[in-house]
Amino acid sequence: MLENAFIMVAIIFIINIVYVSMFTVRMILTLKGRRYIAALLSTVEIVIYVVGLGLVLDNLNEIQNLIAYALGYGLGVIIGSMIEEKLALGYIVVNVTSSNPDIKFTQQIREKGYGVTSWYSYGMDGDRLSMQILTPRRYEISLYELINNIDPKAFIISYEPKQINGGFWVKQVRKGKIRQHQENQLQEQEKPEDS
Repeated sequence: MLENAFIMVAIIFIINIVYVSMFTVRMILTLKGRRYIAALLSTVEIVIYVVGLGLVLDNLNEIQNLIAYALGYGLGVIIGSMIEEKLALGYIVVNVTSSNPDIKFTQQIREKGYGVTSWYSYGMDGDRLSMQILTPRRYEISLYELINNIDPKAFIISYEPKQINGGFWVKQVRKGKIRQHQENQLQEQEKPEDS
């Protein structure tokens, strides 16, 4: 009997982890405009939800089932957000302000495949170089590292645009130049050095 209770707790726990993870991913897909994939995922998600909730409600007098349901829900949120980070859907726009108005900053970022629009601006302490950079979310960290290598004191603000339409920016980024550049860098690092 104790073994059956343990199996029931494990099933409820796992079902809720899967359900909430799928729920989190579905919400993100919906927000990103991928409604058909989100609808397909929600069909599976609701079946899992009903089964898990049914198991808990059928055995409501067993407190361990309720605890397993709650713990599975919490862990599902964590796992769902980790899955979303790995998927890294969509784009971000990064606004950078550098106290060094040297145009080479912009060129170095463009050479890595990022779409950049730059202009001169004036701050409290003088001339600045301001840039707006578009990147797929999966390259966000690489972009921050690149900016930090060029100008560790650069002021950075990023946000996720709701809609992107037209322009050189989108074509440049969609061509995969960033990925191509990163693959080339990995190949360079893997080459044995000449002695």
